[in-house]
Amino acid sequence: MDRRAFLSLAAALAASPVRAEDFAGFVEGFRGSARAAGVSDEIFESVIGGLSQDPSLSGKRAGQGEFTRPLKTYVDDAASPARAKAGRDAAQKNAAALNAASRAAGVPGEMIVALWGMESEFGRSRGDRDIFRTLATLAFLHPDNPVYAQEFVAGLVLLQKGLPREKLRGSWAGAMGDPQFMPSAYLKYAKAASGGAPDIWNAPDSLLSIGNFLHESGWAAGLAPLIETRAPEGFDYSTLKQDFSAWRAAGFKPLDGGAQANLPRAGAAMLFFPVGAEGPAFLLSENFFVLKAYNFSDSYAFAGSVLAERIAGRPALRQAWPAEAQPLSAEERADIQRGLMQKGLYDGKIDGRFGPVTRLAIHALQRGAGVARADGYPSRAVLDLLRAN
Repeated sequence: MDRRAFLSLAAALAASPVRAEDFAGFVEGFRGSARAAGVSDEIFESVIGGLSQDPSLSGKRAGQGEFTRPLKTYVDDAASPARAKAGRDAAQKNAAALNAASRAAGVPGEMIVALWGMESEFGRSRGDRDIFRTLATLAFLHPDNPVYAQEFVAGLVLLQKGLPREKLRGSWAGAMGDPQFMPSAYLKYAKAASGGAPDIWNAPDSLLSIGNFLHESGWAAGLAPLIETRAPEGFDYSTLKQDFSAWRAAGFKPLDGGAQANLPRAGAAMLFFPVGAEGPAFLLSENFFVLKAYNFSDSYAFAGSVLAERIAGRPALRQAWPAEAQPLSAEERADIQRGLMQKGLYDGKIDGRFGPVTRLAIHALQRGAGVARADGYPSRAVLDLLRAN
């Protein structure tokens, strides 16, 4: 299935999601979509025969650490010195394959290895769940989200193409192999180093595939995804997003010891304060948002960037990082989004997950209220401001 055919299938499933009271009937409802994707009835029936719901998946989606844990806590674990050392060892062991993948994609080897480590501990933790049982269960539990049904059908396409079912095992979310690709990502991005079907259960094809994913998602060569900086004296906080040339003109520069001696000459960047203006500051380049194509979490993209720096032997997180005095609850974070929506500043999901869209909306609120350091940070002061109004 090529990219255009898969997107057509995705649109069809999203427009008419299957509804059924019983699990077996629900899964049977995918037959038409499978046929449209070129899957034979024989393949379809070999998968759904005896397929049962996985009760352990209830509530899994709500507990994803990259969306629920404080950023610094998540980064300390995901980009730990121990994982960085393991990454350096893995890079050395697979130097030839890694260099080939880096050259082919135009992506630094340390970035490819960092995602390899984030996803599967360099191939040591891939998950062992049957992806069809997983994806069918998640589709059944979350009928409002058509992605799981789309991925179930994409998995059937992999079988139709000849991949053995015993290979198609993975995480609780249905992701497979060393890169933890969903079936659709395998179809679009997996690459083979020496012909045949890509083997993302081994290092050479995994590294090549991770690099290809980033390349096809728009990775810009020579651009660090994350640049640690400091707001210069006199900065007026009038914007959090502008071109690098404007940040340079405003007096921003990388901290000493960074991967780049100077800011890039061009390209958009967002100023990010993880714990508010009193804490560290970072400029997020376009490549940061390419990493979010791999995993939509800001925490994931941030940790992956830090881990890559550490694998390369460069210092990371040089500034003090104060702890949050009164962290917001999940409901309070959702309340901020509701308040911003009521003011016409935000039109995204009410999920308590704060990405650039929410932070820019908070910045607009702060500017309108005359806050001196409009840092876009979802603080208790922001919640109080919304509740007061």
